[in-house]
Amino acid sequence: MHFTSEQRLDDGVLAREFTLGEIPGTLWTTPESAAPTPLILIGHNGGLHRREPRLVARARHSAANGYAVAAIDAPGHGDRPRSAADEQTRADLRRAMRAGEPVDELFESFIGPLVEKTVPEWRTTLDALLSLPEIGGPVGYSGWTAVGIRLAAVEPRIAAAGFFAGGYVPRAQREEARQVTIPLLLLLQWDDEGNPRQRALDLFDAFGSKQKTLHANTGGHAGTPWFEVEDGNRFFDRHLK
Repeated sequence: MHFTSEQRLDDGVLAREFTLGEIPGTLWTTPESAAPTPLILIGHNGGLHRREPRLVARARHSAANGYAVAAIDAPGHGDRPRSAADEQTRADLRRAMRAGEPVDELFESFIGPLVEKTVPEWRTTLDALLSLPEIGGPVGYSGWTAVGIRLAAVEPRIAAAGFFAGGYVPRAQREEARQVTIPLLLLLQWDDEGNPRQRALDLFDAFGSKQKTLHANTGGHAGTPWFEVEDGNRFFDRHLK
């Protein structure tokens, strides 16, 4: 892991950019926190960048609460190059959604392979993060549901997870949800325009966890209220501290 820059933010949080091979990432910490600190991994999808303001706000809030927080750009996201095939699939998805056409198979062909590529990169990043003296675990995961399910199923170091019930979850990860037994917090936007509500409820049912909580709020896809970030920190406090 090679740190390429660092910036002390006005809330006392230290943001450090890093690279790990081809993987670009950001690590947020509060240097005054007692080391070693627990770690939260933040996953994002939808073509977003790890510097997207909502993600950064979540990361800073958790770091100020005594966590090390890390995000990486998945293949084809943020700073990473997109292939011509990826661009074509994204264009096909936008066209189909505008036309009201079925999109499940397009999502399956795009998100499924992306999960297969991203989870090994997260595990490599986790190895590197846990080798830093200021980070000691335990480890939580927050964000992109499809990647989070696979990561929680295969990575025993993940102790708790918070998922956003938006975005397509491939069939393989819906089956893998039964293998996920760690404590879970699932956030659902009741009026999410692009994600069928019943599908999210069925996914919540499928998880094998004995400790799982569903928070549902009115509003569209990007309307998750800020107090859910605060509740999410309390959830991680219960299971990581």
